[in-house]
Amino acid sequence: MLNPTDYVGVSFWIISAAMVAATFFFFVERDRAVGKWKTSLTVAAMVTGIAAIHYFYMREVWAATGESPLVFRYVDWLLTVPLQIVEFYLILAAIASVATSLFWRLLVAAVVMLVAGYLGEVNPENTTALWGYFAVGCAAWFYIIYEIFAGEASKISAESGTAASKKAFNALRMIVTVGWAIYPLGYIWGYAGSGDIGTLNLIYNLADFVNKIAFGVVIWAAATSGDSKDSHS
Repeated sequence: MLNPTDYVGVSFWIISAAMVAATFFFFVERDRAVGKWKTSLTVAAMVTGIAAIHYFYMREVWAATGESPLVFRYVDWLLTVPLQIVEFYLILAAIASVATSLFWRLLVAAVVMLVAGYLGEVNPENTTALWGYFAVGCAAWFYIIYEIFAGEASKISAESGTAASKKAFNALRMIVTVGWAIYPLGYIWGYAGSGDIGTLNLIYNLADFVNKIAFGVVIWAAATSGDSKDSHS
């Protein structure tokens, strides 16, 4: 039973409800989208829908045990983060001929980032692994940032993008840079000695709320704008 005074548990409940609402909204709004933007909105709805399911489970684990729902959280991330990478590829593939190798590079980097994070957190008493895997995860994240700001993905968007696709691409890469930065900050806060498991989960929950829903809102804004008629058709 969820204790209403448990602010961490309440955050799980609020975010699970928000993810359900966002999923419903994105699916309903597909009818307003043009052409291939419908696919992008479907993927956005899948991201929040999968997250909602996992947040229901994470809330129960926290309420019952008071322990971090680490496995459920990383399963959620392993499913939803690659889908967010798919969004980048969908935007670029709709405006230019994009090599599938770009998609796979981004996907592999995302998986490395997540697996490294899990291996670091699963046994936090091993400080060498905790911070070693943290460094590996950050390196993979930095590679993604490089690719979308200075690599092939960025060049395709700049050279071939329409107004709607450029706006979406630029907003999404800012989310990946600024929004995703909340996760390593939470990791540091939770394990550097000054934090605790409750604060760590609260930060992770906030990050998921901002990043998953904001990611979808960016896609929705582009998909339903007048400029979207010039691309993804």
